[in-house]
Amino acid sequence: MHCKRAYEPPQQRDGCRVLVDRLWPRGLKREDLHLDMWCKELAPSDELRRWFNHDSRLWAAFYQRYHKELRGKQEELQALLEAADGRPLTLLYAARDSEHNNAVALAMFLRKVMG
Repeated sequence: MHCKRAYEPPQQRDGCRVLVDRLWPRGLKREDLHLDMWCKELAPSDELRRWFNHDSRLWAAFYQRYHKELRGKQEELQALLEAADGRPLTLLYAARDSEHNNAVALAMFLRKVMG
């Protein structure tokens, strides 16, 4: 599983490509993303997203709060993992910061849950 900015071109090794943002990335057409799924229900709540506002100083508190939200979304998480169906999973995001975004936090959560 890896995370990739939605604006980067798709590659064969991406496997199952899933957009995990609540909002559609600006300036991109659906066909340009080559998505398998858009899991906006797995994105952080609007309240949490606005609070974080991509401020890396809030990263630890953000991902802890986001993980708490994710614990209540078992069905959505299961659907995401089933969609990959054994293929590599690429979580797509629009944020400019490649280290502090919801896709990275979601990947951290999934790795923890999957053991």
